[in-house]
Amino acid sequence: MSDAPREAEELIPQSWNADDIVIVGGGLAGLFCALKLAPRPVTMVTASPIGEGGSSVWAQGGVAAAMDKEDSAESHVEDTVKAGAGIVDRRIAEMMAAEAPARIRDLLSYGVPFDRDSQGQLLLSREAAHSARRIVRVKGDTAGAEIMAALIKAVRRTPSIRLLEGLQLDELLTDGRYVTGIRVREGGGKLIEIPARAVVLASGGAGGLYAATTNPLSARAIGIAVAARAGAVIADAEFVQFHPTALDVGRDPAPLATEALRGDGATLINRNGERFMPAIDKAAELAPRDIVARGVFAEIQAGRGAFLDVRKIEHFAGRFPTVFAACREAGIDPGRQPIPVAPAAHYHMGGVLTDANGRTSLDGLWAVGEAASTGAHGANRLASNSLLEAVVFAARIAADIASVMPERRALPKHAMPPMKHIHRPEMHAGEKRLRELMTAEVGVIRSGRGLANALAEILEIEASARTKDLRDMATSALLIASAAYARTESRGAHFRSDFPQPDPAQAKRSYFTLSAARAIAKRAGAKAA
Repeated sequence: MSDAPREAEELIPQSWNADDIVIVGGGLAGLFCALKLAPRPVTMVTASPIGEGGSSVWAQGGVAAAMDKEDSAESHVEDTVKAGAGIVDRRIAEMMAAEAPARIRDLLSYGVPFDRDSQGQLLLSREAAHSARRIVRVKGDTAGAEIMAALIKAVRRTPSIRLLEGLQLDELLTDGRYVTGIRVREGGGKLIEIPARAVVLASGGAGGLYAATTNPLSARAIGIAVAARAGAVIADAEFVQFHPTALDVGRDPAPLATEALRGDGATLINRNGERFMPAIDKAAELAPRDIVARGVFAEIQAGRGAFLDVRKIEHFAGRFPTVFAACREAGIDPGRQPIPVAPAAHYHMGGVLTDANGRTSLDGLWAVGEAASTGAHGANRLASNSLLEAVVFAARIAADIASVMPERRALPKHAMPPMKHIHRPEMHAGEKRLRELMTAEVGVIRSGRGLANALAEILEIEASARTKDLRDMATSALLIASAAYARTESRGAHFRSDFPQPDPAQAKRSYFTLSAARAIAKRAGAKAA
């Protein structure tokens, strides 16, 4: 067989029918779901080769799970609810924490080399807002990369999983409220329809919508835009978590300094060498991320700068090789000088609304990972609950699909040469402007006036977009900014300078369709004008 790339249509077997399961996305959630569905035939569709272009492989902290005998699922739930600032769905959080140990065992069975102590027990660390050491890590700060490497290997040797890499999601195919498949775009621009009885959206997050982000630039909430355009309900879109300690070294995306550093004793100081977090919160550097992010942001705005001091952490280079390498690449010696940091878009608590089994408001469509909003995170995600949520709900989706679809024999697995990958040219001026707008007006601190101005401009960008990518980016930005404009309070990761306090009457999740968000945007834009 020739190694030359072939057209996508040549790789899509004519024998496919409506019994096929299609997973969009090749991150942790998508891979885990595909493995859990085996031996049922599954097709994974990704824009980039699996292991590239997604946020999972960049995750540094680890997976949160109550694995220690001194810890409990109940304690994990309480920490999750507290961090979520009043709108966590407790039932979902309880289910997630209870199923966490089983999912850790699954990951171990797939070959994930979690760190262990000299007795062979899992080595657990602590991160901000956790009341116990419950973060299961790999080689210090390489959890995402090591977990993904193990799962990619498992997927590639599973005969029931067919990989179609190099295809960008374009639209969901629908018949009324039923999703019947997907339309994808091949590297050369050709549109291809893939029928499916079950579509699992595992397309990733929204960090790439911001000029300052720790996420891959491909994480642009395309799946959320596509689902919203098909009529899916979007939940909690206003809640974007900003990681407080992205390296402020002029790189896009910004390298991340994992929260585990602060769990191991790193402190935040300003240019004068003064710690500023103890005066803001009793938990100081281990306060919830939204509080730390605003503390860092305030020091920067005041002209004092913000720096992460890791000089007291022993064996830093060996324990945190990813952060150490990023520092050295930027010309920083973390053993001798504090690391300049700034908040950056890191995780989207919002997404396509799902139930406990990952079902969306559209029949035939499930969503998982950062593309979904399960209610587990509320207004502010607890550290390392993201990888946990991905595997817990991926497993639940696999079980749910298996319960409603008759079992079918897997098609023979064929060797598939790589397709033409989606080429991303130099950033379009419209994309650059949208990202700058989101960071400036829909970022760490927001205001009604700023959001109204942003919405007016987002509508213009969406209407005049010459590319599908920019239109999708603007649609997702519109959903986030409209929800932020509608929530006239401060809660968790959402902070309004004109409404700086939480409002008990608004202690509930938000739900929007695209048409409702667009109506809010038009009203806000009219006021701005």
